[in-house]
Amino acid sequence: MFSDIGALELVALVVLAVLVFGPEKLPKVIQDVSRFIKKVRDFSDSAKEDIRSELGPEFKDFEFEDLNPKTFLRKQLEGNEDLKELKELRGSFDLKKEMNDVADAVHGRETAPAAVNGSVGASTPDLLKKQDKPDTGERPPYDSDAT
Repeated sequence: MFSDIGALELVALVVLAVLVFGPEKLPKVIQDVSRFIKKVRDFSDSAKEDIRSELGPEFKDFEFEDLNPKTFLRKQLEGNEDLKELKELRGSFDLKKEMNDVADAVHGRETAPAAVNGSVGASTPDLLKKQDKPDTGERPPYDSDAT
């Protein structure tokens, strides 16, 4: 519950509690708060047991933590062969290289073009190269995919 509170923050809370409640009332307040937390936990545990008993015997091993999507997915994927293949595929994909290639293409920087059938033909346009602007009388090429 308090796993992310540091030592300095805890000291600040204690000092604040002493200032607000006073040294005489502080032990009584701590006792009341601890009793309240225990009652809430007991109520929560009894509600969980009531829900389990109402669900029936087929849900006897039901855990409320399984309702968390991360926990549910982790349990479903444990020991799954597809998960191993996914990890292998993830390891073979170099995201940084792919992003650099895309950035180079966008900025018009030269990269080593991938050879198709051993060489790039003269009739194949280089899509990574920045295109010259057409003359004023010349119409730009029509791109059916862009419209």
